[in-house]
Amino acid sequence: MFTDPGIDDSIAIMYALLHPGIKLVGIVSSYGNMSKKDATKNIAYLLHLAGKTDIPLIGGATRPLSGKIPKYYPEIHGEEGLGPISPPDYIKGDLLNFSQVFDIIEKHPDLTIVDVGRSTSLATAIVLSSEQIGKIKQFHIMGGAFLTPGNVTEYAEANFYGDPIAVNLFLANYKNITIVPLNATNKGIITKEIAQYIVQNANNQLVSILQPIIDYYIDAYKKLVPGIQGAPLHDVVTLFLLMNPGMGSSISRDVNIERDDKSRGQSIADFRPKSQPSKNNINIYMDLNYSKFVEDFIQVMIGRNIGKK
Repeated sequence: MFTDPGIDDSIAIMYALLHPGIKLVGIVSSYGNMSKKDATKNIAYLLHLAGKTDIPLIGGATRPLSGKIPKYYPEIHGEEGLGPISPPDYIKGDLLNFSQVFDIIEKHPDLTIVDVGRSTSLATAIVLSSEQIGKIKQFHIMGGAFLTPGNVTEYAEANFYGDPIAVNLFLANYKNITIVPLNATNKGIITKEIAQYIVQNANNQLVSILQPIIDYYIDAYKKLVPGIQGAPLHDVVTLFLLMNPGMGSSISRDVNIERDDKSRGQSIADFRPKSQPSKNNINIYMDLNYSKFVEDFIQVMIGRNIGKK
């Protein structure tokens, strides 16, 4: 899992740690919603709460391939990325060298990479060893907005806006890629009442922090989207569709991400009726079965055994 937590990234890590059908074999920490330093501390805190500190925590990128200083989003995720929560000082988050990514690939031939952050670290892995990255079974990427407004500009979603060079490098060179854009993830809304129900019925320390961080996230979203009743968990939707691929509708198209300053991060695909499917087996989720998503999210977070998918 490549990530930059961030509230929805953090909840996605919780989901991955609690899902009985997911074996999380490594986490790459990078810049994105906040600095790599804060993202790393947040991941380490979640692993500590879950009692899973044996999962490798790997150091990723600190800025995009353009070299520009990244923009962070404390107004959405809080100053340190977990809303009102600050991990205790004894949580350090010691990072392993990035080469650990390739060791994990060698150990796990049936591996899926899930990237819910900026794609810089994934592109860096390609530059360092394209052959090893080519061994990956499949990729699930949260990013993009197709024929729908962005969330960081009028055109662009935050992950693809953050490093369009990296996204294009990845899309041009690899196959079996699933993109989960705002078209689907914006529909994965969780309310304060749902979070409250989970916290009241769960029996694990990891979920104990869910209520304050989701409350913070929802309050931030209400300022951005007047009338919204909750907040979309973009990165959790990405994992949900990995484990439940029939719970959304997708279309196969080749994709390009704009790099020009004015339209930076805009997701481009040909959706005309006679356009051709992707030559590289790139699939884009355009919709989500919301009721099934909510049902699954509650079951996983509470800890009910939903079976291996």
